[in-house]
Amino acid sequence: METTAKINFGIDQAYDLVTDKIQDWLELAAKMLPNFVIAILILLAFVWVGKFLKKIIYKLTGRITDNLSLRKLISSIFYIVVVALGTFIALSILELDGAVTSLLAGAGVIGLALGFAFQDIASNFIAGTMMSIRRPFQTGDLIETNSFFGKVSSIHLRTTQIETLQGQLVMIPNAEVFKNPIINYTVLGKRRVDLAIGVTYDQDLPFAKKIAREAVEKLEGVQGEVTIFYTEFGDSSINFSIRYWMNFTNKQFEYWDMVDRGIISIKKAFDENGIGIPFPIRTLDFGDVDFKDIFKTYSKTLGPNSSGSEKGSSGPDQ
Repeated sequence: METTAKINFGIDQAYDLVTDKIQDWLELAAKMLPNFVIAILILLAFVWVGKFLKKIIYKLTGRITDNLSLRKLISSIFYIVVVALGTFIALSILELDGAVTSLLAGAGVIGLALGFAFQDIASNFIAGTMMSIRRPFQTGDLIETNSFFGKVSSIHLRTTQIETLQGQLVMIPNAEVFKNPIINYTVLGKRRVDLAIGVTYDQDLPFAKKIAREAVEKLEGVQGEVTIFYTEFGDSSINFSIRYWMNFTNKQFEYWDMVDRGIISIKKAFDENGIGIPFPIRTLDFGDVDFKDIFKTYSKTLGPNSSGSEKGSSGPDQ
């Protein structure tokens, strides 16, 4: 009986403790209910404001960059910041300041760790963001960078994709593109053709220049003035450079077609006017050497030996 009484007393005591604890929670919940409702309303309000700002920021960033990925990222960052601010305010109303401090400390530690772990990704991302704002090139531009030459097929936050003239797709990290020189053939809307040509030393140089200029000026698609400059005395020719402009095209075969037509037109005009384009020539100077004596001495030296060797070689065969 005594043991049963002790068990009953223990159960009653536990029951009382649980009911007291539940009663305290209910009293606390009733006390905190207004704050909880206010915190929920504030959080919902910040979520609504965040969505509204997200749309506004997405439209405004369209004036800065055409990169859709960057625009979505910036607007999403603003949305997250606004919602996070609303969350912290709601937790403060619920008197959970300790949780706010813990979240901020944890976010700082995680951000620092991720920064060290993903340095390359972060640098490419920042470079992609800067290029999207500064716009050194756009999709479809013909560029040369990092020893690659081709048309920009797409621009992402981490990589830039270039389609080379050989039909290959090259993905270059944005950090490499950003810190290295970029040649943009599209931005000025025109391209220059440079041809190097040589004429023989006995040619009338002003006449040759006139014929070459006329041959190029009559080509369809040549824009502006054609310039010609003699540049050097070559080994077998006097060399000059002729330069002319054409409307820009990101189709490389059209550029090479203009080069091809220029060479054909100049060669044809030179042939019609008797202007020679020399082959490489080398002149050997042996001084006063008499080659007749050398050949006679050489033939006398080899004559008997060569005949003797022929007889000697024919003996065994017989």
